[in-house]
Amino acid sequence: MTGIASALVEAWQELLINKTRILLALVGVALSVAALTSIVGVGNLAREGIKASSERTGGRAATLGISIYGETAADPAKLEAAYQGVIARYDIEYFTHADQTQHGFQFPAGVQPVNLTVVDPGYGMIHRLTITKGGWFAAEDETRLAPAVVVNEAFYNLAGRPNLTTNPTVKLSGTSTTTAVIIGVVPDDWEQVPPSAFMLSGAAAAANVTGSGYEQFKFWVGEAQADPLKAAIAADLQAQFPGMQVQVDRMDYASQGDPFAVIQVAVAGIAGLVLLLGAVGMLNISMVTVRYRVREIGIRRSFGASSHRIFLGVMMESVVATAVAGILGVMVAVAVVKNPWVESKIAPGLTTYPAFPIEAALLGLGASLVVGALAGAIPALVAVRVKVIDAIRF
Repeated sequence: MTGIASALVEAWQELLINKTRILLALVGVALSVAALTSIVGVGNLAREGIKASSERTGGRAATLGISIYGETAADPAKLEAAYQGVIARYDIEYFTHADQTQHGFQFPAGVQPVNLTVVDPGYGMIHRLTITKGGWFAAEDETRLAPAVVVNEAFYNLAGRPNLTTNPTVKLSGTSTTTAVIIGVVPDDWEQVPPSAFMLSGAAAAANVTGSGYEQFKFWVGEAQADPLKAAIAADLQAQFPGMQVQVDRMDYASQGDPFAVIQVAVAGIAGLVLLLGAVGMLNISMVTVRYRVREIGIRRSFGASSHRIFLGVMMESVVATAVAGILGVMVAVAVVKNPWVESKIAPGLTTYPAFPIEAALLGLGASLVVGALAGAIPALVAVRVKVIDAIRF
């Protein structure tokens, strides 16, 4: 332990003595580590952005959807009873009906058609919806006399951006006029998106909102449970609806495997190339440094310094230098990846951005130490093989 501590002290002193040459090495390694860490951090950010967008469309992993069809449509009451049976029997916490339709809403500028999604409260969790103002549906919202609606920003702008704490209302047009209450706002999926809204299934039925006739029923379960539940639920429903076609399929982004595997392989390849370039640059600087220190090494050997001590001293000088460079590089990478402009461009689908991945910081720091050890080992071997008499004459 004492030998390692003394080697570290000696390495730091050598860094101070050869600070000009070492500074060149530090700059190169710091930039390499910053690039490596930034690539991993940006890759993780992009993955989270793509994942969030995919979950908003198809649901979290694993989301299962049920389809029952035949020559004639299944009885709606029997179908609903079957769905509720599945929920109770398999202890499913998050589930939802989902139906897309279009309905007219009265805005200050007149009646406009709105894309209306009829759902249950579990839809928000399954599809990872972000609420920017107000809140999502609660179970008791089904029994409200004035149905609750959650709208997008385009709808909210047309409504005049009212204060949600005042329970602002909006009228639904149709055969019977219904007044709804805006309780929450979700961000737009893209620029110039048309107005859209969400309404609970029971509230939509009470307001005489006609669906498209292609209602889906889906629920969120763990990935490990997806395959066993698919088979069990399909067999269960097939027994209840003989002669009809029953399908229970995954609807989420990961249904065909991990779609981010290609991104991760690409990121790993780029990171490895950056690390290799940094190691080559550090090796060149270390070889030049040892070349200039041949006479010093020979004198130390003549005074009794062992080969082990010479090897450890030269290698530790490289390791300490790259450790300092690694810390600086990681700091630069964190500043770059967590920059608000970079986050908004890399992951535009996110409203709340993840913390900088600790594994990226550890990878950058570890890479700097590995580069230092590898780049220092070869010059250290050269230093050990130097003959004392030749080194003194150098």
